[in-house]
Amino acid sequence: MPTVGRLSRRSGFWAIAFSFLTVTALSTAPSALYGLYERHEHLSPITITIVYAVYAAGVTVSLLLAGHVSDWYGRRAVLIPALALATVAALVFISWQTLAGLLIARVLTGLALGATVATATAYIADLDSDPTGPDGAVTRRAGIVGVIANVGGLAIGPLASGLLARYAPSGLTVPYAVLLVALVVALLAVLLAPEGRPAAQPHPRYRPQQLKVPAEAKGQFLAAIAGVALSFATWGLFAGLAGTFLAGPIQHPSPALTGAAIFFTFGAGIVVQTTTTNWSTHRLLSAGIPTIILGLGILVLSAWTAPPSLALFLIGGVVTGLGASAIFRASLVIVIATSRPDDRAGALATFFTAGYAAISLPVLGLGIALQFLSPQVTLLGFGLAVGLGILAAAPTLLRQPGTGH
Repeated sequence: MPTVGRLSRRSGFWAIAFSFLTVTALSTAPSALYGLYERHEHLSPITITIVYAVYAAGVTVSLLLAGHVSDWYGRRAVLIPALALATVAALVFISWQTLAGLLIARVLTGLALGATVATATAYIADLDSDPTGPDGAVTRRAGIVGVIANVGGLAIGPLASGLLARYAPSGLTVPYAVLLVALVVALLAVLLAPEGRPAAQPHPRYRPQQLKVPAEAKGQFLAAIAGVALSFATWGLFAGLAGTFLAGPIQHPSPALTGAAIFFTFGAGIVVQTTTTNWSTHRLLSAGIPTIILGLGILVLSAWTAPPSLALFLIGGVVTGLGASAIFRASLVIVIATSRPDDRAGALATFFTAGYAAISLPVLGLGIALQFLSPQVTLLGFGLAVGLGILAAAPTLLRQPGTGH
């Protein structure tokens, strides 16, 4: 493929990171707007849960069908259509503000994110590695930037949409219009980016992603799967409850506050990434596990004070986010380090399938539980379930070989 007009590898690295961040921001932008959708379309909480379910299904299906194929056909061949699909989703959000439009836009967003998350993470690793080095060794910076692009987008999406919905006219239009512009810029940047991994010759026969564990690093890979599942489940618990809890017991239904609360929880991960760059994975896990347990405890406590405490709820979200991000980054580093360049996207697709399945379960469960239980009892039950899961997985996470590097 001709390279005239292509960005350098360094510029391409940042272009891919920006595109990753933009798609993840679109994926969480509706989280701060569901209250507006409920009033605009008279939607019940269980309907909002269904909306999230179709999004989660889109992510999972896309990861299984497309998350791995950039190992065969090249990174750009997957990322460009994914960005185009995200652009179409933004257009649907803007032009079709009914329940049917919301459902279709969320499915499209899920499909775009599933194709993007493994491909972009592998692409970032490709462009920051030494193409002449042994096995395309991945740099520490690639792992950090990949996590920041992922978690940073998840944080920025609800914050930006909540603020724009609160202070700009047309609260269900302007946030997506801003994201649409960012997506178009990202698409153009990826069109100019250099390829991270050339297509395999001859092309392998297409098959869906098989959720398999690499035999040469089975223990480490399974530990990483446990880590991503638990960290994403914790984020899902907070994201799924934030809007309902703030509008209900705390009586602050502002989309800006909901967006800010989710931003602080996910945004805490950026702090972790920028202040622990030299930490080993074992140190990250050793710090992340007790921190996430503490955060869950504060979240539950915030619901049972009289009256429920906004300050404790926000603090609990931040502390939980710090712990979850430390566990997520350690898990991602393990997967990247134990996968080969020719199957990296496939390994990451398996990794993120576990994560996004885990982030969906609390949201779906909360939507059902809140039909029968109070927000306080619901938070207590789910907080205990996630916390016990983390404690059960802690020995497996901490004893894996290779986590000290």
